Amino acid sequence: QVQLVESGGGLVQPGGSLRLSCAASGSISSIYTMKWYRQAPGKQREWVADITSGGMTNYADSVKGRFTISRDNAKNTVYLQMNSLKPEDTAVYYCNVYILTIQTIRDYWGQGTQVTVSS
Repeated sequence: QVQLVESGGGLVQPGGSLRLSCAASGSISSIYTMKWYRQAPGKQREWVADITSGGMTNYADSVKGRFTISRDNAKNTVYLQMNSLKPEDTAVYYCNVYILTIQTIRDYWGQGTQVTVSS
């Protein structure tokens, strides 16, 4: 079994910063692309950023220049550093990780962590 555990969400004022973490554990053979999504109230889940196993990154236009995705392969962890936060960044943030186990290859979702940007 594979588990993804997220942490780092919270309440922050506009212009502030937060760092999200998502750690994978279990019977993992390899980890491929790691992604972050978010879902604001009343809206569909949207892709935020991703990072390949080789370290290549991609960002949604709405967060480019403010968010940075990174990964620590030794810890099976992906991070999302969020700077210059805006009220419109308020959402539940989910990690999504493509993982190879001895039984299958598929993507897994974290439980979500709430980020609220408000004064």
